[in-house]
Amino acid sequence: MSLFWRIFLLNAAVLFAATALLLLGPVTVSAPVLLTEALIMVLGLVAMLVANAALLRIGLAPLQRLTRAMTTTDLLRPGRRPAVSGHGEIAGLIMTFNTMLDRLEAERAASSGLALRAQEAERRRIAQELHDEVGQTLTAVLLELKRVADRAPAPLRAELRHVQETTRDSLDEIRRIARRLRPGVLEELGLVSALKALTNEITTHTGLSVRLGFDATLPPLGQDVELVLYRVAQEGLTNIVRHADARRAELALEHTPVGVELFLGDDGRGIGTAPEGAGIRGMRERALLIGAEVSVGRGPGRGGGTHIRLRVPIGDENQRSD
Repeated sequence: MSLFWRIFLLNAAVLFAATALLLLGPVTVSAPVLLTEALIMVLGLVAMLVANAALLRIGLAPLQRLTRAMTTTDLLRPGRRPAVSGHGEIAGLIMTFNTMLDRLEAERAASSGLALRAQEAERRRIAQELHDEVGQTLTAVLLELKRVADRAPAPLRAELRHVQETTRDSLDEIRRIARRLRPGVLEELGLVSALKALTNEITTHTGLSVRLGFDATLPPLGQDVELVLYRVAQEGLTNIVRHADARRAELALEHTPVGVELFLGDDGRGIGTAPEGAGIRGMRERALLIGAEVSVGRGPGRGGGTHIRLRVPIGDENQRSD
């Protein structure tokens, strides 16, 4: 039955009931209207309105739930669907909305995948150019500076040595940037070694103390899964250094009954009520590529900092065949 006919019949039922009470009931209306008769008519009208409102609220309740779902739906948190309830057009509307969400989430995941893969390819290209072009040029400059410094008179030699050190520091910084853009350790030695190298580098340059914990029974993971896990850890540690004002952090990778879980926590000031920034949204977009879920919240207790969990289900598409 369509929504129009349901509302029409609800109103008709209330009006028929009121008419039957007037025709069959002992109440009469005189002219002029007496006070008691007016009170009875007002009470009857109120009863009709209350009954009509209650029936309409019951009939339209699924639409209110659908409206709340529309206002709270986030494509970066897939899987949440309003329950199909009601009859006729209302149930069809909810099913259509759920189908639309399925299509939008699939399209969002596909477009995000293309964008992130293009981003990784661009990072790889830039890292390669930094290493091959700029790195080699600065290495040649260092060698030339050494040759000139060895032949220079004593008053200029100290200044040339200082220029050498500055150039060497710049070369080290370029190599560090290239490693962050293209984690070669991840491709060569695997995820655990790459995460250890990442934390060692951050600890060396920032002084942040990072405690590591890696499960010895981790299943074999595909390249996309390892890259997403690495990038989420990298983004999380970068956020800790920039915004958390933390002294200690913890990075763990565990084997769960349904897959693997990456945990990153700190003892900083936490995210509070601030809206999610580009870093966390980037984590969620990466998680969509492998069907994973990211949760971000405050740690337990006072001064709990921020806790990030990336839960990755392990299926055939997320495993690496040996």
